[in-house]
Amino acid sequence: MDGPAREKAVFLDRDGVLNHEIGHYVWRLDEFVVAQGVPESLARLKAAGYRLIVVTNQAGIAKGLYTAQEVHACHQKLQQACHHAIDAFYFASGHPSVSESLMRKPDSLMLEKAIARFRLDPSQCWIVGDRLRDLQAGAKVGVRGILVGEGDEPRPELYAADLSAATDLILASRTM
Repeated sequence: MDGPAREKAVFLDRDGVLNHEIGHYVWRLDEFVVAQGVPESLARLKAAGYRLIVVTNQAGIAKGLYTAQEVHACHQKLQQACHHAIDAFYFASGHPSVSESLMRKPDSLMLEKAIARFRLDPSQCWIVGDRLRDLQAGAKVGVRGILVGEGDEPRPELYAADLSAATDLILASRTM
């Protein structure tokens, strides 16, 4: 065996998965509401040995609507609500109208950085997102995806109503 064992992780999109999707950019702390069941789901995944990594597009920064500091404040609020269960936050601040970025999903650079940093085995990882672009980013690096939410996206084979249901699918897959 080459080196230490590789780890597993669940990559998590933010808006619409971890916090409420409100139809516009979420950066104000009073509008950043952690979705029901999220702290419990993250605790269950953590207990099962998964690293938890948030990967989120934040194009409002490039558009000048809010700052990276405001994004960090939302992430701190999320960490407090979830007992600091999240191992890392990656966000893409670019927007296609301003510049090209490999960080921005459906590209996979945020995931690639986390895979290298935490020595992850993509075949043991998952990505949970509310848009197909989240799952496309995962697919580019060999990470299975689960689409969640009630959006207009076509539903792939792995679909769950919310993070709690996605967590059930992930944990059940270990016994198959």
